[in-house]
Amino acid sequence: MSDIAESPWWSPERRADRLPFLEARGRITRAVRGWFDGRGFAEVETAALQISPGNEAHLHAFATEALTTAGEGQAMYLHTSPEFACKKLLASGEREIFTLAKVWRNRERGPLHHPEFTMLEWYRTGAAHEVLMEDCATLLAVAAEAAGTGRLRWREREADPFAEPERLTVAQAFERYAGVDLFGGDLAAQARARGIRVATDDTWADVFSRILVEKVEPNLGQGRATILCEYPASEAALARPKPGDPRVAERFELYACGVELANCFGELTDPVEQRARFEIEMAEKARLYGERYPIDEDFLAALAIMPPASGGAMGFDRLVMLAAGAQRIDQVLWTPVA
Repeated sequence: MSDIAESPWWSPERRADRLPFLEARGRITRAVRGWFDGRGFAEVETAALQISPGNEAHLHAFATEALTTAGEGQAMYLHTSPEFACKKLLASGEREIFTLAKVWRNRERGPLHHPEFTMLEWYRTGAAHEVLMEDCATLLAVAAEAAGTGRLRWREREADPFAEPERLTVAQAFERYAGVDLFGGDLAAQARARGIRVATDDTWADVFSRILVEKVEPNLGQGRATILCEYPASEAALARPKPGDPRVAERFELYACGVELANCFGELTDPVEQRARFEIEMAEKARLYGERYPIDEDFLAALAIMPPASGGAMGFDRLVMLAAGAQRIDQVLWTPVA
């Protein structure tokens, strides 16, 4: 490893390596903001400190404590997503909003993961989630144009940001890339037959995730982006069921170069159902990790009056990585966590 690679990110000798990526980040940021501004979206800012950081079993938050002037403490968390706050804004009367929010997730570090990163979230009230599929495709082109490139790249993979994304259901992807019938037969037995490790205490969700990560995701977004849609309802805790097929939900993810870029929903607005789903997620978190996060009662109250909407969350740093040709997420962060 070279001395430059071993030196800290702030060292002058690293600047020449990082500067092109950071300059591209600035151009992409301005272009994305301009795209939303041009369509009448309001840019919002959400508080990072929350009572609940989110209620998904495998998301890990940074915990802290807020003190009153008398020194009394209240448990707080840095949010893992601005989602709860954004939906409260929709309940208050906002209609089309976006935010470039700093978010924090613990237990995450690697070429595509960083404990602090930027999330682009946007919401459209009264819109079908298919409209967000179009948004995702457009945002890829906006980022590529701003970066001055005709290709998205990561490692040995490439994708055309201007090509119409492939649309593939999760069931179709499992059949095509893993030879697995998602809704037919024993999922664990099918996984074992294809050489995927399955432990005796694995849940259906564990097996689903392992097949997705090992067999499906590496094949997505090759040559052009892939929109992976119709997730099993059990794997879409914040999305509404698809009309006519309760097995799946109005959830899709955007992939390019094998990298997950965005996660989008037709939003669930039933607070009773949402509470039940949160309880299931937190019970699983307690089983696996020995902890659970509180449920934001304020969020559930807001959900009861929130209008029908669709929303998306895009890893902005990953978008910059692929458009700028970076290989690691820390290359596109101005001040990475040391």
